[in-house]
Amino acid sequence: MKAEQLPLLNSVSAPAAHPDGTRAVVSVTRPDFDVDAYVGQLWSVPFDRATPPRRITRGFRDTAPAFSPDGRVLAFLRATPDGKPQLHVVEADGGEPQAITEQKLGVSEFSWAPDSSRIVFSSRVPEEGRYGTVEGVGAGGEDPRLITDNQYRLNGLGYTADKPAQLFVVDVPALGAEPPVAPVGRAAKERGTEAPSLVPAAVQLTFGDVDHTSPSFSRNGGSVYFIASLHEGHDADIASGIYRVPAAGGEPEAVRPDAAPQAVQEVRESIDGEWLFFTAQDLGDDGLDFVARNTAAYVMPVRGGRATVLSDVEDQDISGPLEPFGVDGMLGLNTSRGSVELIKWTAGGESAVLLKGPRVAGGASAVGDVVAVSVSDASSNGEVGVLEQGGLRLLTDFSGALRAEANILDPQDFTATGNDGYPVHGWAVLPEGHGPHPVLLTIHGGPFAQYTAAFFDEAQVYAEAGYAVLMCNPRGSAGYGQAHGGAIKEKMGTVDMADVLTFLDGALQAFPTMDKESIGIMGGSYGGYLTAWVIGHEHRFKAAIVERGFLDPVSFAGSSDIGWFFGGQYTGGSPAQMAAQSPMAVVADVRTPTLVIHSENDLRCPVEQGQRYFAALKAQGVETALLLFPGEDHELSRSGTPHHRRQRFEQILAWWAKYLPSTANRSRESAPAKS
Repeated sequence: MKAEQLPLLNSVSAPAAHPDGTRAVVSVTRPDFDVDAYVGQLWSVPFDRATPPRRITRGFRDTAPAFSPDGRVLAFLRATPDGKPQLHVVEADGGEPQAITEQKLGVSEFSWAPDSSRIVFSSRVPEEGRYGTVEGVGAGGEDPRLITDNQYRLNGLGYTADKPAQLFVVDVPALGAEPPVAPVGRAAKERGTEAPSLVPAAVQLTFGDVDHTSPSFSRNGGSVYFIASLHEGHDADIASGIYRVPAAGGEPEAVRPDAAPQAVQEVRESIDGEWLFFTAQDLGDDGLDFVARNTAAYVMPVRGGRATVLSDVEDQDISGPLEPFGVDGMLGLNTSRGSVELIKWTAGGESAVLLKGPRVAGGASAVGDVVAVSVSDASSNGEVGVLEQGGLRLLTDFSGALRAEANILDPQDFTATGNDGYPVHGWAVLPEGHGPHPVLLTIHGGPFAQYTAAFFDEAQVYAEAGYAVLMCNPRGSAGYGQAHGGAIKEKMGTVDMADVLTFLDGALQAFPTMDKESIGIMGGSYGGYLTAWVIGHEHRFKAAIVERGFLDPVSFAGSSDIGWFFGGQYTGGSPAQMAAQSPMAVVADVRTPTLVIHSENDLRCPVEQGQRYFAALKAQGVETALLLFPGEDHELSRSGTPHHRRQRFEQILAWWAKYLPSTANRSRESAPAKS
């Protein structure tokens, strides 16, 4: 794959199965260079073998499809090139979509009522005088912000305290009725200067100064569940709880008022209305101990009682979207050894893995015994299939054009064992040909995250350019148990560094086409941390790339959106502990030519981390360059603008061409331009 082929990457949403069990609808989005944005529409995917999938909407970006429980209406989010996502509805059999919200900052998530007459949605509500609520007052002209809390910003969102996410309920109009029209001329004059809204009025359910998320109706339609941090002292921890508010309006109540500190992720009622399923991460007594804590699946009676853990907390890390399955069951996802499995649970504690293997499940939807699932694997960025007794039957080929035009290389599963006997699992993506190929040791972010065997655009681009790409999940990663993930707590840069070097040395022995003398190292976020840490201790690498790195725990605490708790939990909170695990503390020992990449709007690993690291390298005479992306945040490599994502690849390959040339990547004229 080449950088210019990014528009071939079709991403597929979790499916929405129609209640009649004959089809599902998914959103398919992709980067587009012409509009420098992500575009996409909804596709209908029949479950029979004869009918091909078809595009059913024509919006700029249509996402998050969901059928009404009676199957008559399809709801989804639609965004225009210059607008925020708004909730739309359309008849399930086709027709013209109708907007039913006009929220100033758009709609983020929604859920149907059981009777199909209402939808609950979440939307950020701006403080008066901010975010365009007063005509002519832009961001630079707003009043100053007086900050008193720890939690006031979030990467990708900016300030949050002045635009908390609130919940609303809106009635779904009869789609067969004549649509409303705005009055003009005499009628407009008679009705005053304010034209009436063309969307139904939404009733606001929540009003607190914190975010209210993951809304869903109870099965009797009388209540709405949601997740929020409404407990006393919520600014001193990262805990959140489950709450319930009357669907007609009223005061929220805590569903588990005496629960130990947890970060709740998602909550859904079972179809029979008897059980409440949710996912949550324990946080220790202080509500901050999040390091390598697997998220567990729980169930409790709707009428109240003790919550029971359904998953293996040590070895399973559960995520959503949670989807009802059967009368008293639920579907969820599990991060496991470089894959993401689909698992079902019943309220009685029975469980089964429905989908596993070298692939990543992205979400599922069930009707009766029919389960539709979205998946990605080594040769596809996303497809839709159904689960049958014989396994997964794929229904789509959204990555067909990618496979036809790009050279996709299979990752080779590999495990290396270090001197301490610890196995380090990962993959090698090898270029075609006999080599010897220069090697790129890549390190993922997190650190409690994982590389997988599924399609990864970065590995494919570098392998196409002639590099043998190594990806491993060292201690500190997710998917291999809490002990594996927690091994670096207050010991960052110890066993994790040993593991990535063990994997490198093992791969060099196992794959003879790799060039043992031509090795580069690179990583982003925590991967940027470990890259910077390694080159402060090892001098075997021809060059390095440190991207959006966590590079100085001391300044990170005061500048990152999560700095007030993240660094201290990982490194320990004392100055001595922070310095002992800080790449800035060993920067004087770096000799490796290093490209530093950062985004100007990164709030997770703020730009000062990269700027100060670059300045230190520059001052001591290390060959270095600083590549800054305007308008981008911490997610540049995954969801940055298509133009910037392509330029990022081009600049990375230019750096490697200068310091680590390959047969296919030696025509670049220079390293990144100096500013």
